[in-house]
Amino acid sequence: MTEQLTTVHAPAGSIQGKIKNDTLLFAGIPFAQPPVERLRFKAPQPLPAFSDTFQALKFSPAAPQIPSGGMTDSAPVRWSEDCLYLNISAPAAVTHPQDKGGRAVMVWIHGGGYTSGQGAIPWYNGTRFAKNQDIVVVSINYRLGALGFADLTSLGEEFATSNINGTLDQIAALKWVHNNIAAFGGDPNRITIAGESAGAFSVATLMACPEAEGLFQQAIPQSGACHHTLPADAAKTATDYFLNELGHHTALALESVAVEDILAAQYATIEHFARGMGRMNALGTFVSPFYPVHGTTTLPLPPLEALAQGASKDVRVLTGSNADETTLWSSGDEDQGKLDRTVDGYQAHEALAAYRQSRPNASVRDLLVAMTTDHMFRIPAIRMAEARQEAAPTYFYQFNWRSRAFDGALGATHSLEIPFAFDNLDQPGVDLFIGPGPLPSELASTMHRAWSAFIKTGDPGWPSYDVQTRTTMMFDSSSEIVQDPNPEEREAWADIR
Repeated sequence: MTEQLTTVHAPAGSIQGKIKNDTLLFAGIPFAQPPVERLRFKAPQPLPAFSDTFQALKFSPAAPQIPSGGMTDSAPVRWSEDCLYLNISAPAAVTHPQDKGGRAVMVWIHGGGYTSGQGAIPWYNGTRFAKNQDIVVVSINYRLGALGFADLTSLGEEFATSNINGTLDQIAALKWVHNNIAAFGGDPNRITIAGESAGAFSVATLMACPEAEGLFQQAIPQSGACHHTLPADAAKTATDYFLNELGHHTALALESVAVEDILAAQYATIEHFARGMGRMNALGTFVSPFYPVHGTTTLPLPPLEALAQGASKDVRVLTGSNADETTLWSSGDEDQGKLDRTVDGYQAHEALAAYRQSRPNASVRDLLVAMTTDHMFRIPAIRMAEARQEAAPTYFYQFNWRSRAFDGALGATHSLEIPFAFDNLDQPGVDLFIGPGPLPSELASTMHRAWSAFIKTGDPGWPSYDVQTRTTMMFDSSSEIVQDPNPEEREAWADIR
């Protein structure tokens, strides 16, 4: 079958894409200058309009990274410092002369712990949103790890934004979308930013950034909330170690050192601060030493504090987590010592007693998964919803469908909900993740319709979350609305941060 091409004319210039399965795909559109040739560790710079038609026919490289080795990102990745690109999926009707545009837009921010991932992962394929729901989908890349977040501010004013450049990349992408998405059938005033894991951390961080105000009207942080930014002192401690590992401490050297050396020093730094404390580390409150830094011009306050003070008060939010997030990293072994160390690290001995009481038949592993899942994902999402009680509605969900892979050991693990929300159960790798048996297509349809309804109307189809009812949609083979699920366990974290 001959590939059909089409061209749109946007303020950024003429851009050529392809038509496939009644959907438009524009792959690898640059939204900022490449962060190379003296732009490394600098804020993203705007691109001039294309003088010739830009051929957006091939996905761009990802940001420099080493795959984490997990189930979802262990394959080799084609990467380059020239990585600031986005992709657009849109309904084919956009090309019709009489099309009026004005469609809702979802901008998807990939996860990967701020150290891996890219916008072109097949699980993020926006075809079904575009073809079946008449939604325009954008996925983006942004700088990761030390290249996006190392705090080099002590080396000179030219590095003033080094500790939050990855977030500035995301803002630059949103500005590009706001200025150009009408040419692709989208409405710049109907934009939902969405993401999972570090993508969700990014969404919550953007909600706290004054510079991002007005660039989106709704937000979907999945399995991540407001708790993954760093204070300046923690960022400096991490960066000092990174520079020592790198063996370079001058601006000139940092601009010319090989990217591979930066990645090696980055991962040595991550391992150093994580060693001996599981997912906690020696800096006390975060998993990675390369996160956005608050107390900056871009991010003046920690996101939770900013939201409590009214940031993004007009933004509607759909948020939640999965029931067994941390099985993705656990070995499945019974490990009383690991449970004891985790409880000590969280200072959560009273919380453990509450979990033992509410789960009398739970194994050591079950308790460990339940507590780490709540501490890292469910409780931060609840705190985000609580901080927004005076703001636009927040809708809450929990994904409970249990994977059948590995004899069910994963349960409702981290990232499992993504192909359901995108209705992408047929994408590569999903079958291994969900396990043998018939596809849970009905649940995928249910979630996809809820996400689509929220993106288009601001209402996913159930009541919003408040501290009286704590209404939560529980997605499973048979989905249901529950008021205040697991209240004893939720209350056990009241005084634990």
